[in-house]
Amino acid sequence: MPGSNLSWLNLFVSDMQTGFGPFVPVRLAASGWDPAMIGKALSVGTIAAVLAQVPAGIICDATTAKRGLAAAAIVATMLAVLLVGGVPLPVPVFLAEALQGVAGVVLTLAIAGITLSLTQHDKLGERLGNNLRFASLGGAVGAGLLGLAGSRISHDSVFLLAAGFGLPALFFLARIRAVDVLQAETRTSHLGALPPARRGKVQTKRQLLSDSRLLALMACVLLFHLSNAAMLPLAAGSLARNHGPSADLVVSWAIIIPQLLTAAASPWVGRRANLHGRRPLLLLGFAMLPVRALLFAIDGSPVMTLLAQVLDGVTSATFGVLVPLVVADITHRGGRFNMALGMVGLATSVGATVSNYAAGSIASATGTPMAFVYLAAIGLCATAVLGLILPETRHAPGEIAPGA
Repeated sequence: MPGSNLSWLNLFVSDMQTGFGPFVPVRLAASGWDPAMIGKALSVGTIAAVLAQVPAGIICDATTAKRGLAAAAIVATMLAVLLVGGVPLPVPVFLAEALQGVAGVVLTLAIAGITLSLTQHDKLGERLGNNLRFASLGGAVGAGLLGLAGSRISHDSVFLLAAGFGLPALFFLARIRAVDVLQAETRTSHLGALPPARRGKVQTKRQLLSDSRLLALMACVLLFHLSNAAMLPLAAGSLARNHGPSADLVVSWAIIIPQLLTAAASPWVGRRANLHGRRPLLLLGFAMLPVRALLFAIDGSPVMTLLAQVLDGVTSATFGVLVPLVVADITHRGGRFNMALGMVGLATSVGATVSNYAAGSIASATGTPMAFVYLAAIGLCATAVLGLILPETRHAPGEIAPGA
């Protein structure tokens, strides 16, 4: 079944991409890199991902070969992982970071486009929830297996195993038949899911860029990540300073708990979004941001950290399902789903980058608790902006049946 293949594809892609998480700085530090050089290498990947968002979206919209794009991105990620693990020298590592940054964007957009083509619109929220469920499980399982390989075998084995996860990802991608993707019109009337020859009039790039709903969503997403991105890194740094060796274990659970909650809740979020609309659930997820930041500001203990990360699970489930679903609603009649998703990804990248820099600067100048107060204020602002400017985008039942 295409749906089950899509689920397993998301799981193994997440397993593979976990190799480019915290394991890269560990590998480079073990190879004698100083923190400044490690920071530069990681920045290369971030910059590449930012620059790739919109062009990759335009390319994904223009082609029917989304399976081929996804396969190329998986192979590129496997190559990048092997470069970091096998040749930890500046030029190969910088190249690998850039390659993975671009490949990660292309892979995310290609899988989103495939999902759109394989799913009825009234089931799209639940399908996106299942994608997120398997990706979250993949992240949790991948982190555990890679961490075990690194501690029991060697640093190199982490990257060999991460690259190996790409093979089952390619297998399950191949099991999604091209004909299933091309028969999208039997399931959805979303213009972006139809083959170019059958789409009719697609809105221009200028029209998309001037869509007030998309601009409102981008503003909300930017503010969301401006508040959210720096929270766990700040909390982890505080734990390391105040609780010593136990910090690593607490941080591991602080990563795993939201992933497990996201995996459990995501399909439910998708179903409820179809029944009750997108805005109420998005507001719930956004409202967790200031609460979580204030919990960190009041008490940075391990117990409070884990309790705050429970809220992060709620936020991750709502955000991860509903943002692409809102993008699908906005682009339903005009097409350009992937370009719009790339624009939202650009807002995500900018918000996350500024968040870490600004929160780190405030923490250095006035202390970590004040940095969390700053993040709470931004989270409250994000929630208010969402409530004030983002309209409900859910279409009325029957309004967008296939062939409409």
